[in-house]
Amino acid sequence: MCIGLPMRIRSTDVLTALCEGRGEERRVSLLLTGEQPVDAWVMVHVDTAIRTLDPAEVPLLNDALDALEAVSRGDPFEHLFADLIGREPQLPDHLKPHAKEPA
Repeated sequence: MCIGLPMRIRSTDVLTALCEGRGEERRVSLLLTGEQPVDAWVMVHVDTAIRTLDPAEVPLLNDALDALEAVSRGDPFEHLFADLIGREPQLPDHLKPHAKEPA
């Protein structure tokens, strides 16, 4: 399974960036995102930044990745989804059914 990792740009030379995240450092391509500033967050997949991230997304993504690791070890993971406990999941607007107009 291939999983993207949220990583912070530490230095850049326009076409590539040295990034760090989740305890590792990688040189990644910026061809899909274009030039990014130092300290920007990007989603890295197969050593390529595939999109920029809002910094608010990063803790949620890291919690989800930590949960995958916890599940694989058989450890509790529910605490990593505290924002979802006690509420019904909500569909994004583009997936909600449209009300039919009267004929």
